[in-house]
Amino acid sequence: MSSKPVAIITGAARGIGKGCAMALAKAGFNLLINDRTDDESVEKLKQAQKEFQELGAEVECFHADISDLSLHETMLDTAENKWGRMDCLVNNAGISVQKRGDLLDVTPESFDQNLLVNTRAPFFLTQAFSKRLMKNPDAQENHRSIIFITSINAVMLAMNRGEYTVAKTASSATVKLFAMRLSQLGIGVYEIRPGLIKTDMTIPATQYYDELIAKGLVPQGRWGYPEDIASTVRAMAEGKLVYTCGVPVAIDGGLSMPRF
Repeated sequence: MSSKPVAIITGAARGIGKGCAMALAKAGFNLLINDRTDDESVEKLKQAQKEFQELGAEVECFHADISDLSLHETMLDTAENKWGRMDCLVNNAGISVQKRGDLLDVTPESFDQNLLVNTRAPFFLTQAFSKRLMKNPDAQENHRSIIFITSINAVMLAMNRGEYTVAKTASSATVKLFAMRLSQLGIGVYEIRPGLIKTDMTIPATQYYDELIAKGLVPQGRWGYPEDIASTVRAMAEGKLVYTCGVPVAIDGGLSMPRF
């Protein structure tokens, strides 16, 4: 069994997921990193693997579409067979909408795909991960955690991305459900709600939000970066927020503060 804690991070080839994996590698975790199977994602995940290994982490890549539930057990087997333990799951993988636009024009295909990736996949991966942890109660001396990366859109409506808002709201509810179920077992379940974060996903809307930020939309007056999310993920994974349970942590520069 590995003497180092082990973290599984979905959507780790780029953006927030890569930032979180980097922070955990620096914190001394071994990593199983996941991303999609298209050529670009495979190449980026392999490059990320090299970067994390240079930090001293042992790293396994698992190339899979996380919405394929049949692959969840295989992914968890990969981690357990390699290291004999699992300590942290970061549910980060997510997608945006097929096309921004009027709520009345949302297609069933885009709606269903958002629910599959942003809600259904993390729900069932968390379910499978939790069952594995419960089979090893002796590991309670190690801090064990499940971290969901949701979105500020769980509480702030994005009218041009209605299906995304619905999916992230449901994912936020999922956090609370698992927190209630697992907290007495010593498993920390956490939610991080990013605001406007500079990633590949936000590139199409950069100019739009640049203008709004300049007008005061974000009190801190800037975009967030993956590192802003990653530092909190590290604290959660290391057990530094042990009396936090199921409540969202907004990392948004003040965007979600009620104002008038």
